[in-house]
Amino acid sequence: MAERWQREWYLNGVFNANPDNSRPKYFITVPYPYIEGPPHIGHGRTFTIGDIVARFRRMMGYNVLFPIAFHITGTPIQAVADRLSKGDAEYESRLRREVGLYINDPVKVSEIVNGFKDPWNIVNFFKDRYIEDFKAMGYSMDFRRIFMTGDPHYSSFIIWQYVKLASKGYLVRGRHQVLYAPDENQAVGEHDIRGGDELSIDIIQFNLLKFRLGDSYLVAATLRPETIYGATNVWVNPNSTYVEALVNGERWIVSKVAAWKLQYQDKEVKVLREFSGSELVGKVVESPIGAKLPVLPATFVDEDTATGVVYSVPAHAPYDYAALMDLKRDADTLRRYGIEELVKGIEPISIIKLPGFGKYPAKDIVEKLGVKGQGDREKLDEATGIVYREEFYNGVMAENTPYSGVKVNEARVKVIEDLRGRGLLDTMYEVEPRRVYTRGGSRVIVAVIKDQWFLNFGDPTWKSLMIKALGEMKIIPESYRQNFKATLDWLSMRPCARKRGLGTRMPWDPEWVIESLSDSTIYMAFYTIAHRLAETGLASRLGELAKRVIETKASDKEALDAIVGFYDYVFLGQGDPEAVAKALGVDRGVVEGIRAEFEYWYPVDQRHSGIDLVTNHLSFFIAHHAAIFPERHWPRAISLNNFVIINGRRMSKSLGNAIYLKEAVNKYSPDLVRLYVAYSADLENVMDWRDEEVDTVLGRLMDIWNTAQVIVDMGKASVEPRTLSIPTRWLLSILNRTIAEGARALEEMRIREYALMVFFNLYDAVKTYMTIMDELPRDEVKYTLWKVLEAWVKLMQPITPHMAEEIWHSMGNTTYVSTEAWPRVEQQYINDDVENAFKVVDRLIEDIREVMRVSGQAGTVNVYVGPPEQVYEMFNDVIDMMGKGAAIRDIIRTLANRYRGRGELAARLTNDVASGKLPRFKLSRDMEINVVRSFKTYIERRLGVKVVVQDATTPINDPTNKARQALPGRPAIYVEPKPANEAPL
Repeated sequence: MAERWQREWYLNGVFNANPDNSRPKYFITVPYPYIEGPPHIGHGRTFTIGDIVARFRRMMGYNVLFPIAFHITGTPIQAVADRLSKGDAEYESRLRREVGLYINDPVKVSEIVNGFKDPWNIVNFFKDRYIEDFKAMGYSMDFRRIFMTGDPHYSSFIIWQYVKLASKGYLVRGRHQVLYAPDENQAVGEHDIRGGDELSIDIIQFNLLKFRLGDSYLVAATLRPETIYGATNVWVNPNSTYVEALVNGERWIVSKVAAWKLQYQDKEVKVLREFSGSELVGKVVESPIGAKLPVLPATFVDEDTATGVVYSVPAHAPYDYAALMDLKRDADTLRRYGIEELVKGIEPISIIKLPGFGKYPAKDIVEKLGVKGQGDREKLDEATGIVYREEFYNGVMAENTPYSGVKVNEARVKVIEDLRGRGLLDTMYEVEPRRVYTRGGSRVIVAVIKDQWFLNFGDPTWKSLMIKALGEMKIIPESYRQNFKATLDWLSMRPCARKRGLGTRMPWDPEWVIESLSDSTIYMAFYTIAHRLAETGLASRLGELAKRVIETKASDKEALDAIVGFYDYVFLGQGDPEAVAKALGVDRGVVEGIRAEFEYWYPVDQRHSGIDLVTNHLSFFIAHHAAIFPERHWPRAISLNNFVIINGRRMSKSLGNAIYLKEAVNKYSPDLVRLYVAYSADLENVMDWRDEEVDTVLGRLMDIWNTAQVIVDMGKASVEPRTLSIPTRWLLSILNRTIAEGARALEEMRIREYALMVFFNLYDAVKTYMTIMDELPRDEVKYTLWKVLEAWVKLMQPITPHMAEEIWHSMGNTTYVSTEAWPRVEQQYINDDVENAFKVVDRLIEDIREVMRVSGQAGTVNVYVGPPEQVYEMFNDVIDMMGKGAAIRDIIRTLANRYRGRGELAARLTNDVASGKLPRFKLSRDMEINVVRSFKTYIERRLGVKVVVQDATTPINDPTNKARQALPGRPAIYVEPKPANEAPL
């Protein structure tokens, strides 16, 4: 079924979008995938949501453009090739599995994988697989517009982008700290790092304080230099390797790994000797403020964090307090190093006053959290976070410091200035989290790079533009807006080029390749013209010009001017189209047509993505649009979905639990995957893929399919019935309410709610109706079910397009349901009274079950519906007054005055509505009686017993006087004993 409709759609270009001024446009994009491997179910979630939106907007009358392209820039694909070339057997095995999803011949698989040592073979293989898999999912994309970020004509576009950024002063070159892979000799970004999309990677600046030890400095690292006044000792790890080294001419003692890192941070480092940390224990150093402090052992000190040396402030640092208490109790260690007397006299020194804490905040929090020792890292990390945060924002320096009464955050700045001025403080940078690796397996550290190309996101003019652009955009869910704001606030100098990998070379400096997060920010504009460049031959021409620019380091003015002139005209409306056309060797009408296409589609109406891209790509997307385009072409909305996990665990290729889209489609079908993605989680929630839950959804999908076939086989009624029964009125009300509320749900990206409406609630209503359809006129049933199915199949289409298309055509239609309009809401059918009355039926079924359970009886069920009319009047008055916010006592008083002698009933009705025993909607006596009678058979089939519905005011059989207990929305119930010989219903 799926393949048939995919063939029809794509051969006939059903989703190809061309400008049409008679219709409003809707331009939706999802970030193009990185194609170092096949798409997985994470891609499936994000792209399926994008496609649901595209299909919905198309139904709402929009001319929808939903394009796709492929990202190959940077080092990830190069890293795959490198790992294969190095003989990485584990990685090769994974690639064999991935290729084997598409190729059955093991010999052919080996041949293809061996060819992956050339990165372009990886690109070409997986590009085709992505197209196959996206078509197999039924995505309504315009595949004519495909391009790759390694295409020469795309490079011409990136050259233009960077010329514009340079002209505004946003592209700069200089010295700055960056993430760096020494083994690869280049700066790296999130896309280059293994797990970079999942890790929150940051660069931390440590302050290095120098403690005099003979003719050397023992260099300790800290984030809180203002605490030097409370230092009692210095910690080293006795089991770690340290070095004495000349660092910019000074003798420093640091860990061996620290010396290695420092040489990449613009420091000249020469190691003089190596030794064990135990050699330092027991020595006495002089602190930067002149205090004599012992060097003591502590296992919590990490040689791989900054210098591998820390000074101890046990009054204000939980780790220090815990380590000091451990050491005081450790007689063996004290004897081994002969430091008993040194340690015995150490007591915390309080230097910060903190409201809500005692003299020693570290001691308070360690005891409060029950920290067992310096090895209790989880609790110590929590304790450290609490104390550091509280002291930074609320602490004041004590009288025993030179900064008495000064806030901690202000004192920190003053201490840094003072110690740096005296040559006793330096700086070192670290990666957080500490141990991070590139996709090729190289260690990532922080380096200070000279002559690195940067984007200066901190430029005040640019910063104000990007903040303004964010303010004018819609963010869905809105809760993520603060994440964007925080990201844009801290964005500053960011490296934008690497020295290896695939992509566009910096036009003025071709040794550098523009990195993957820097060439993927405004490519949505390229979608609008990509197919036209291919059709007109301009793709080839622009690619040639880009090559000339790169080869001449941008000194080929003719080539550079032709590129810049073309994109300036197309995207900014600047320049003379005649001159632009002449420079490219095409007719003026060609460039004017390309310009018109861009103008029709831009701006992006909605960018849908995973939340992992908020702090990088999506923020850069906003920033670059704000920098280059006029306000009218800034993006209008970003929508986001959360991650995908598998059976409660993080999905990861390295864990071996990744579910590839190809596998999911082959095992389950595209429509089932799409429905599960839509139904299983709201956008802001993590989606947990569980096979058993997928099987449950499969059962519902099959139920809907079978129900549709029954309706189709039943056929269409020849005439519309003159009158409609209550069950028909109820079903048509449910249908039209679903049409109206479903449109609102999709408009607001409440996709899970929409899936529940269409595939669960509406299905349940149809099945309920079909339970009693034999009691209704045949033509009325045929008319109703056909009418419902005709609209229902359209509602299914955004989520399950293949099944919808099949049902649509089985009904005799010749158009594509994928291009049909949203079903019209027939307002006259929406009936609150009949829907509310049916809610009484559902509540009644549960009440009967409870009565049967408590009484132990299972015979005929007598249902007494509809107390006297006055009771309904009183009940509806309660609903009115509660809706206006009246207090319970006031409602009771009003009713008692209005209905003399009915005070007790007034109190009961009011209290029962307030407590939920009675419904909170108005009811009509006649409607309630008629609905319960109309659905008697439905009640019987749900319960498996015989039901007799009686008017509570004139009961025929009421041996226990239950009818008097009936209330609006709460019929009374009497269950007769079951005769011994009675057969099940």
